[in-house]
Amino acid sequence: MTFEELGLKSEVLKSLKEMGFKAPTPIQEKAIPHLLKEESDFVGLAQTGTGKTAAFGLPLISKVEENTKHPQGLVICPTRELCLQISKDLETYAKHLNVKVIPVYGGTDIKRQIQNIKKGASIIVATPGRLVDLINRKAISLSEVKWVVLDEADEMLNMGFKKDIDTILEKTPDSKNVWLFSATMPKEVALIAKNYMRNPLEVAIGYKNQTNENIEHIYYVVKERDRYAALKRLIDFNPNIYGLVFCRTRRETAAVADKLGKDGYSAEPLHGDLSQAQRDMVMRRFREKNIQILVATDVAARGIDVDNITHVINYNLPDEVENYTHRSGRTARAGKKGQSLVLINTREAYKIKQIERIIRTTFKKGEIPSPKEICEIQLMKLVDRVITTEVKEDDISEFLPLVMAEFEHLSREEIVKKFVSAEFNRFLEYYERAGDLNAKEGESDRNKRKDRGQRRDKNRGKDDNNKTRFFVNLGKRDGLNPGGLLRVICDNTGLKSDKIGRIDILDSFSFFDADNEFVDKIVKQTNNTDFEGNKLRVEVTKSGGNKRKERSSDGGGCFKKRSRGNNGRKNSRRTRNY
Repeated sequence: MTFEELGLKSEVLKSLKEMGFKAPTPIQEKAIPHLLKEESDFVGLAQTGTGKTAAFGLPLISKVEENTKHPQGLVICPTRELCLQISKDLETYAKHLNVKVIPVYGGTDIKRQIQNIKKGASIIVATPGRLVDLINRKAISLSEVKWVVLDEADEMLNMGFKKDIDTILEKTPDSKNVWLFSATMPKEVALIAKNYMRNPLEVAIGYKNQTNENIEHIYYVVKERDRYAALKRLIDFNPNIYGLVFCRTRRETAAVADKLGKDGYSAEPLHGDLSQAQRDMVMRRFREKNIQILVATDVAARGIDVDNITHVINYNLPDEVENYTHRSGRTARAGKKGQSLVLINTREAYKIKQIERIIRTTFKKGEIPSPKEICEIQLMKLVDRVITTEVKEDDISEFLPLVMAEFEHLSREEIVKKFVSAEFNRFLEYYERAGDLNAKEGESDRNKRKDRGQRRDKNRGKDDNNKTRFFVNLGKRDGLNPGGLLRVICDNTGLKSDKIGRIDILDSFSFFDADNEFVDKIVKQTNNTDFEGNKLRVEVTKSGGNKRKERSSDGGGCFKKRSRGNNGRKNSRRTRNY
């Protein structure tokens, strides 16, 4: 079927032709003819990115009268970002008609919006809260509204807008038609359909709550403490990622974005604690691809309409299954393919089964990439970047003789090795000691802790006498891992990683060994440095050649537990021996 066969106005068809639209999507093909010809209510269920805006926008533009004083069409949507996006799309469809579209939303000057409304509009696109405010101020009349569109209805209810929607719909004529579009059909959306719609035609593309078939769903099982390290590996394994990372809370969103930024990734947070101006700036930079990774909460990300997102990474699964559908729907838009990646701990496998059952799809179990796999991908990315780099002959010609003279004693192979190493050494050093992050579903940490303790006991007394043992005040709870500690030491001292010996990362503190000759350098240059927002303190615990102190049961080489009190419980205080 073509757009010409749907019955749209010639002016609208002209706009579509100029936009390059060729054939309607399934939801458009089923919705548009009905909405154009019938005066009835309508429920359209389809995933985000399947063309729902055009499915209601094209017939709405074709039906409203031109140059009207009071709005005949009303579109209600959950967020400012979506409000602006819908308004922009409707204006584009209507550019050969005298149909005025006005967006109204919070976070901006309401007086200017009132002035624009007074000038007249055929269609109002609004967020619920701001529209209710305008109604209470008697700044807008909905008495002539003939068509009300509830877009992303499930999102609006999730955000707590039910009361506002009830208020708005009660101010519109009983004779209106209500067009409800949603990605999922929870009972709250069904209740709106029951209360405000009369015998609506329901069109579902796929099953209710079904996810986009172009999305590949993959889950990874990791220990809780390795969640952030696993996230970094997934990003490193996909060097061309343009994606969204979803977290449950504002605090976690800010923390993850901050860590990624400090680790050199192009990432920014999007959450409710940001001002509207800050959110607009972040979204603008993300749309322009000046930001590669957007870390967001479910609420803040609602209404994001950005094309070409390659990956959605669920740092945590959402509390509501419907929110997973919305998260994953941010990728694989307009017929493209995408991936939705999920990190779960060893006790969360049942959640994957729940989601599979509701969205009627199957997850693939993935393996967190190994350091070798990541290094290979990143190295080839570097090689490709070098090969495809544009050479500006005129700009560099005067410097080339000097450069060539410096390389005169090196072979071509040696030059290539040095250039690759100059760019890649830090990356290699980070992953040099990184282990396998994959865990088994239902696996407990207990046995592994016991195994590690046995291995440490077995290796006691085999330490090199030329090594010094250092204490570090941070541990796993602070996000510290062997690679991170190694990076801090090497970056601040200039030492190579082979100068650092064994590293033990415990819950709240850590230890590492280094050659005796570098003791002063390590203490002076790493003490009080920053690690992910925490001050890192380094102290000497044992000089080379001294007998190692008896370890505590948690692996510490310089702590002795106090004796139990009379009540049999361990005293949590410890004494450090130097």
